[in-house]
Amino acid sequence: MASDRDPIERSLGESRDLYDIATWENRTVLDGVSVRITRGLSAGKRPLVLALAVVIILAQVAFTGFAVLRNPTLGALTVLSVVPAFALAAYIWYGDPTLRESAASLVVTFLLGVFFAGFAAVVNSLFGGLFAAIPVVGMALFFFLVVGPVEEFVKWLAVRFYAFRLDEFDAVVDGAVYGAVAGLGFAFIENVLYITAVYLDAVQGGASVLPATIGIASVRSLAGPGHVIYSAFAGYYLGLAKFNEEHAAAIVVKGLLVATLIHGLYNTAVTYLPTVIPFSFPVFVGFIVLYDGVWLAILFRKIARYRTAYHDALGEDGAVAE
Repeated sequence: MASDRDPIERSLGESRDLYDIATWENRTVLDGVSVRITRGLSAGKRPLVLALAVVIILAQVAFTGFAVLRNPTLGALTVLSVVPAFALAAYIWYGDPTLRESAASLVVTFLLGVFFAGFAAVVNSLFGGLFAAIPVVGMALFFFLVVGPVEEFVKWLAVRFYAFRLDEFDAVVDGAVYGAVAGLGFAFIENVLYITAVYLDAVQGGASVLPATIGIASVRSLAGPGHVIYSAFAGYYLGLAKFNEEHAAAIVVKGLLVATLIHGLYNTAVTYLPTVIPFSFPVFVGFIVLYDGVWLAILFRKIARYRTAYHDALGEDGAVAE
């Protein structure tokens, strides 16, 4: 059926190699690994999953809400800390050459990113101490085996749970947009929790509250864009999977592997590098700009390839050839 294919494939068909743009097959080593990892995963009990996510997020809000009400500055700093991530997600949305996603679907995806983040917080808390007890490599293993996979999966779930099922999710690149928005939701609630925790520690310890809060808000503003980038990769491959059902599971696994590896490598680097080289705040900022910049360039190149093929497929009149 035509509706089961991306508009680029419907127009260009066999006349052009659309691998990783609108079609997919097992070509690379990572593709092969994804195919081997793939197993039958059944999706079900969606209301139960959502209910549990809401319970967890309400518990987190109970932790943070009182502090924010007591000090509105805390809320303002939290909002400001997510501005860079918001700007990046908006730019990815702007780069989508297809019809724009509705505001309602974007808001729901953002909220699901917020809600499902609670699952990651619980899992990370359960396993963090266990891996921290492992000498030298413990935290690296934690980042690659727990933090990366779990956080990227819950952001992916925020897209798969709702937006993926919509008729307006009608092109591969839509997955990158929804993935970025899910990452924005995740970054927002993570920033809320980190900033509130530092604020409460400062209050209880008798330290100067404002400098400590501004400091953590600055750090979190740098970390937020990473979540948008990682989940945009996973979302892009989810979009590719939607229009390549015969390889869907392997494509999804590939996207999650890519997001997990980028995420895990970032966490490992910012944890271990300061023990090897002097890591002042300017160096920290420079590293994040460089690291995120490299992966952002790769992501934008992928979206640009899609955009070029899309415009080639539509021609001047904007009508997709069937």
